[in-house]
Amino acid sequence: MDTRADNPVEPPADLGWLGIDPENCPVRRTLDVVGEKWSLLILRDAVNGVRRFDDFRRHVGMSEAVLADRLRKLVAGGLLETRPYREPGTRSRLEYRVTAKGWELWPVLLALKQFGDRHHGDPVGLMLDIRHADCGAPVRVVVECADGHTHLTNRDVTVHPGPAARPFAEPRH
Repeated sequence: MDTRADNPVEPPADLGWLGIDPENCPVRRTLDVVGEKWSLLILRDAVNGVRRFDDFRRHVGMSEAVLADRLRKLVAGGLLETRPYREPGTRSRLEYRVTAKGWELWPVLLALKQFGDRHHGDPVGLMLDIRHADCGAPVRVVVECADGHTHLTNRDVTVHPGPAARPFAEPRH
């Protein structure tokens, strides 16, 4: 009897994507934190130096209630942290800083920018020209393997269920 199907650590080798339960997907869990445009636009602004609530609201163009909710979610998810500040003659307020965990999403934001520049860019040119500080070359996102092979495409990789893959038991309606 093959017990691999009963072992949650070792999924069956023939388990294809449609046989894997997507509830445990790390993309899905990440999107629970950043999976709508307002959160990504807040992160875009935060990595570009926006720190204060009123500046986010003015720059991103969302209601105070939505902004407060998204900021709370990003802080709870560990992507932003708060620090108090106080301008002379005003009450203490919070500013938002990108955490180390939040900076790990920087390549995702760059990939979205790269895609947008290529497929939805302004005919006049780039909105932001991001270049390597040392050599001045444009920055781009590429996929590479752990051994350093770069510029991989979907045709260059194989995908297999990992130890956290769980069989998809029932269809959802």
